[in-house]
Order: sequence, then structure tokens, then C-alpha cells
Amino acid sequence: MGAERSGGHGRAGARGGGVLEQPNLVAPADVPSLSARFWVLVVATGVLAGLAGAALMALLYAVAHLTYSYRSGSFLAAVERAGADRRVVALAVAGVVAGTGWWLLRRWTGPGGPEVSTALWRDEGRLPLWRSLGTAVLSMVIVGMGASLGREAAPRLAGAALASRLSDWARLGTAHRRLLAACGAGAGMACVYNVPLGGALLTLEVMLGVLSLRLVLPALAASCLATAVSWTVLPTGPTYRLPEVPLSASLLVFALVIGPFAGLVAVGWVRLIRIAHGRRPTGWGLLVAPPLVFTAVGALGVPYPQLLGNGKDIVQLTFGAQFGVATLVALFLLKPLATAGSLGSGASGGLFTPTLATGALLGSLAGQSWALVWPGPAAGFAIIGAAAVLAAAMQAPVAAVVLALELTRTLDALMVPLLFAVTGAVLISRRLDTPSLYSVRLPAQ
Repeated sequence: MGAERSGGHGRAGARGGGVLEQPNLVAPADVPSLSARFWVLVVATGVLAGLAGAALMALLYAVAHLTYSYRSGSFLAAVERAGADRRVVALAVAGVVAGTGWWLLRRWTGPGGPEVSTALWRDEGRLPLWRSLGTAVLSMVIVGMGASLGREAAPRLAGAALASRLSDWARLGTAHRRLLAACGAGAGMACVYNVPLGGALLTLEVMLGVLSLRLVLPALAASCLATAVSWTVLPTGPTYRLPEVPLSASLLVFALVIGPFAGLVAVGWVRLIRIAHGRRPTGWGLLVAPPLVFTAVGALGVPYPQLLGNGKDIVQLTFGAQFGVATLVALFLLKPLATAGSLGSGASGGLFTPTLATGALLGSLAGQSWALVWPGPAAGFAIIGAAAVLAAAMQAPVAAVVLALELTRTLDALMVPLLFAVTGAVLISRRLDTPSLYSVRLPAQ
């Protein structure tokens, strides 16, 4: 692929010898041109990422079934039926599995670690295949057992690692390798949440940091293919059911007010993750820390079973205004701590849904107070808060808005207030010079 050149610069020859300029195809110098051979690799990446995502989700459901007799519907309902003792024991066992599993992986596969952001930004898009797949499997196992971490890290990592192996096989140059690995990561995310457009935008806005027309098509192709492949196993409907929310003046003004506060919450959340990630244990500490931290999370799950799992049920329940003020306050404080503690213990997992849950709790809590003065729909308050915190934490406003649309499929009336809140949140986080959730997990140089 070394023969591929970034020539052309979006020019299309016109009859009569003239040249037609298309400025939005003039990409930055490090954005490669794409050959037919590369497109074959994009298709292979999308298919492999979809298969890997479907397999990992099947593993997640199987582990949740074995641990809590979960079959379908709400994971929280299965956790509550399991009883308090089982929650504590399940999390303690998850901690042992996490600590032992990652300790063995490090011994067997050598130093370093499979982080998608590190691979893309520091290691030329290179990921160790077996270390990455082992990490993805362990991550899904502990999330299925109730760890307070997101499920998206595993399919993102698997998709990127498979793309990296394809790059080795095809002997791609650095620019093409990075692009293909980013497409694989976005495709892995897209297929498990059924968000093909959101997955493509995560590829571009978060992982590559370039919204170039030349890169849009491979990102879209990989994410759409992965999502379509996963439909053979996974549901095709929205992740969250949102009641119809009409546009109102109350929501518009609420969005303007909550945006800066959401930005501050995102700043605090990112700094908490930075502290947790910086204190991850090494060596024998990895065998001790996860069981201790996970058991503590299990104990917190006795009065607050909503803390177990990635937080999907928290988001859904805030949309329906199912929590009282006391529960909202407790979960708003405890969910970020449980997730940061789990990550800081040395476990590997995602932060997407925990971040979404934190924002939804903020929006719901603020919305209940706001509604006392100016009534408005509870679901609208929650989704506005969720999108605003997500955008500021990821430093990805466009991707956050599109993800909110795709996760619910019913946000047309909320588009303007959503954009108001996201803009305010991201402006505050950037004003405070806050990095994204992904960059704070990069190893120190």
C-alpha cells in the first residue's frame, strides 16, 4: 500500500482540459488516498468487527444469565431478583476473574497494553491481537457479572485489533493502518449499540480528529457493515425507549442553563478518571485490588442495585422519571465513584454508558427542581443532560448529538435544546482546558 499517494486533492478533470476544484475534498497532508485494495480491507474490517461484536454480546448475555438468571428485558430486574448476598458474591468473583485474568495476560503477552487510543495516537495503529482479544473477552465477562463499566470497550478493542492484523497482512503504511484501525474501533462500537452513524462519527471526531470528506466513506462503510452483520444476532431497535417529548419554552431555557453545569460535571468526571487511571496497580497488586474494589461495589449494590452493570437501566429509568430525589442524588455521586474505582483497580472496560448515565442523572435531578418553577417533560430533561455531559467528556459535540438521536430514535423536537446544551457544555470544558476521556488514559511519555 506504500504506492498509494495522497494526490488528486479532490480535483476532477473536466472536458476541454479544465480542472474542477472541490475544496471539501482537499484533505490534510496526512490523510491518505484510498485504493481499491484498501476498500477491500474496509469491507473485511466491517464484517469482522460485526462478527466480533455479536460474539462478545452473546458472551455478555450468557455470563449475565449464569450470574443472575438474566434472560431478557431489564438487567436491573434480574439483579434485584438475585438478592443482596448474590450481588456481593458475584462482584467479588468478578474481581477475582478480573485480577487473575489480566495478571496472566500480562505475564503471557509481555509489557504494554491494548488501548485503542494509545494505538492510534502513539503506536501507529498497532494492536497486539491476542492480548486485545483476551482483554475484550475478560471485559465482557466482568460487565456481565455486574462490574460498573461500559460494554463498548470490548467490541471497540476487538474491531481495532482485527483491523490492525489485516493491516499487517496487507503491509499498510502508517496512515492507512491508523485509518483502518479507527474504522474497526468505530464499527465495533456501532454494532453493539446499533448506531452506525454514531460509530462513524466516533471514528472521525474522536479517534482521528479529522472530519474530512475523504475519510467519511470508509468510516461509514465499516460501521454500517458491522451493524448489518450484527443484526443476525442482536436487536435492531433503539437502545432506549423515550416517550414523545414535545418542544417547549421550558426545555429551551433549561438547555441553556444546564449546558455550563453539564460541562463542569464532565470536567470533574474526566479528572476523576485521570486520577483513577494514574493509580492502576502493577505486578502483584493487580491480583489484590480488583477483588477488594469489586466487593466494595457489590456491597454498595445491596442498597443501590442500579450501580451494578454499565448503567443502561439508570438511563432508561431517568427517562421515565422513576427515581426520587434522594435516589438521584445517591446514584449521581456513587455511579461515577464505582466506575472510576473499578477502572482504577486495574480492570479494563468502557466509559460510554457510565458517562451517559451520569449526565442523565444530572439532567433528571436538575429537571425535577426546574419543573417546580416551570413544568416540562422529565425525559427531555434527562436526555439533554445525558447528551451534554457525554459531548463535553468525549470532546465530541457532533458525535454526542448523533448518538443521542440514534440511541433513542425520537429526538426531532429536542434537536435545538439539545444543541444549546451540548454547545454550552463543550465550551465550558474547553475553557477549562479539559482533555477527553480517551486522552487522559494515555500513558505518560
